[in-house]
Amino acid sequence: MRETWERQGADLDKTALAETACGELLTYGSWDAAARCKRFVRKYLLRQQTAPRDLMFWPTGLLAAGLWRYRQELSAEADAHGEGPDGACTERIDTALRAYYERWMKRGCPVVYPDDLLSGEALLSACAAYDANGRANGLVDASNRTACEEAVGLLAAYGLRYPRDEAGSILYRKGQEQPYIFADLIGLACPFLYQYGVVYGDQAACETAVAQIANFIAYGMDGASGLPYHGCLTQTGVKYGIIGWGRAVGWLLRGMAACMATDYGRERIGEAYLALTDTALLYQRRDGYFSWQLQAAEGPADTSATALILAAVREGAERGILTGDKYGQALRRGRQAVGGSVREGKVYDCSGECEGFGMYPQRYGAYPWALGSALML
Repeated sequence: MRETWERQGADLDKTALAETACGELLTYGSWDAAARCKRFVRKYLLRQQTAPRDLMFWPTGLLAAGLWRYRQELSAEADAHGEGPDGACTERIDTALRAYYERWMKRGCPVVYPDDLLSGEALLSACAAYDANGRANGLVDASNRTACEEAVGLLAAYGLRYPRDEAGSILYRKGQEQPYIFADLIGLACPFLYQYGVVYGDQAACETAVAQIANFIAYGMDGASGLPYHGCLTQTGVKYGIIGWGRAVGWLLRGMAACMATDYGRERIGEAYLALTDTALLYQRRDGYFSWQLQAAEGPADTSATALILAAVREGAERGILTGDKYGQALRRGRQAVGGSVREGKVYDCSGECEGFGMYPQRYGAYPWALGSALML
């Protein structure tokens, strides 16, 4: 089944996407001289609160995760043909990923928000791969293995210590006026936490990841449609944002798919994962896309929602959770749709960054959250 998906989705040129992603991994969101000067004035002269510099913030984390996923594909293909993973694209990915993580580690591995756990996924996977086969993988080798593992441990400790609400859900931001829970954080933090728990035998990490999802299923879903709201307050049961925001569905499914790696997660949220996947696929458009809001069938298509949702479908199918040709057909159609939005190595038709509950700017262009997700298709 997987080979069929790959072959029929060949119009999605991941090599071109990877080249762009490697560049954006090290440049997106970087502060230029003007931005640094403005921040200095606000923080030290005007005494205003300013956001800290985050070298691992989620758009680049998604790029890193997508690049690592594609690198794994390239390595598997090379191994299947009895070749070493030494192609030009693989080397380019290795160079970019290594520079990305070394830049962060040289600054002492600062972790600013729970979102940053997304950036740890590729590093954690590379550490696990090195330990499993003892072979350097471009990102982790004998010279940096200890430093990489320590960095992964810092991220895990941050996530496991971060403030939670009364139900045990990780707050989107500590110190926020209300303890809101966002669907986004499930896709940003749970895959790393669950994988960390599996790799290092840390049951608390697996339990934390599953608890985030179980709480959101209990408090954040719309009973009529079976789709998530953007967020909720578990104390009151009040839900916020819109129903079926495309990226919220994608983030939620992404976190759920990661917890399908072992029986612990499958037994606790497998049924909910299957139900949400099937519900989401009801809204896939005839052109293969998902709309920015799933129910808005005549609204703008959104490549970030499309790629996030279908990358979670692919992961579930590869784990044997999603069986049947309808999932393969959905993935093929989505890959072809996203491929049609690619121009010069960038994925267009992506909605802009959300600014909060009910604040979904109708700006569409090429953003990292579509590019990183597309590399996972």
